[in-house]
Amino acid sequence: MLSISNLCAGYGDQEVLHGVDISVAPDEIVALIGPNGAGKSTVLKAVFSQCDVTEGKIFWKDRDITHLATHELIEEGICFVPQGRILFSDLSVRENLEMGAFVLADRDVAERNLSEVFGKFPMLKQKQNEYAFALSGGQQQMLAIGRALMQNPQLLLLDEPSLGLAPKTMKEIFQKIVEINQEGIGVMIVEQNAKQAVSIASSTYVLEDGKIALKAGKEILSDPRIKSIYFGGR
Repeated sequence: MLSISNLCAGYGDQEVLHGVDISVAPDEIVALIGPNGAGKSTVLKAVFSQCDVTEGKIFWKDRDITHLATHELIEEGICFVPQGRILFSDLSVRENLEMGAFVLADRDVAERNLSEVFGKFPMLKQKQNEYAFALSGGQQQMLAIGRALMQNPQLLLLDEPSLGLAPKTMKEIFQKIVEINQEGIGVMIVEQNAKQAVSIASSTYVLEDGKIALKAGKEILSDPRIKSIYFGGR
């Protein structure tokens, strides 16, 4: 579904990614893990046209989308949930979700999507008239994911969804991600909690210094090279 080939990307003159190759099959969860500064978030931003791609190609269903504008990527079915739970804090939960449906011309579809999001996240329905800033961290993360789901994504890009969450809330968020994937939405997730990310992923890539250092399935954390990548020793 998504194929990244020889990707070099960064910000202005600062190149962060150096020849990265990643693929995401339909209905698959792919995890990107690695130490801070390895380039994980930049991969997602490159796909979503939020940084500078200087070399390589990004294909979506065999179509070259390397330099498509962000709004065109949303229309293609690719949605991005950045880290930090970026919301419209002074709008209500329902209004935040409705903002997520701005690309949908059919209001009936928007209302159906809203109903489905409320079904996935009953808490959002319960608190739909409350301001976003009044929600807990976990509830805000659910709202951020729900807003992306309003756009009918086929691929969801998630950047550090567990950041700053308590262990119980983190497990709930990851369970929701699995449920979303089981409904046919592909997921590419960047996570510092490597164990949790690997546990739900069908394949995992380890980034180191802007390059792919390892790729494997759930056995990847037993690779002796993991310790060196995360803690040095090269």
